Amino acid sequence: MIVQQESLRLSEYSSLYDLIVPNTNLLRRINDLIDFNFIYEELQSKYSQTLGRKTESPIRLFKYLLLKVIYTISDVDVVERSRYDMSFKYFLEMLPEEDVIDSSTLTKLSQTTFEGY
Repeated sequence: MIVQQESLRLSEYSSLYDLIVPNTNLLRRINDLIDFNFIYEELQSKYSQTLGRKTESPIRLFKYLLLKVIYTISDVDVVERSRYDMSFKYFLEMLPEEDVIDSSTLTKLSQTTFEGY
């Protein structure tokens, strides 16, 4: 079951992003310039809206893979870095205190993402 990521989530720590991630940061600029909602449109026909387990946000998973390509790092490294790098958390639209996914999620995703395209 595909679930859309909530766009407005509040945390008392969200203002840290404005202090730590400058407007000139590459990941902030990418986030500000690109509307990643096209991913939901692409996946709509591939997921049931009512059946199955809830998935990780497809946008967030796509962004994890994009971070891997931009920074040429492994699944484990991108997940570990997203634990403490505030620009990664900002790009992934995570709350500062939010925990990251398990890196095995990306390994499974990397193996099947582009099959059939």
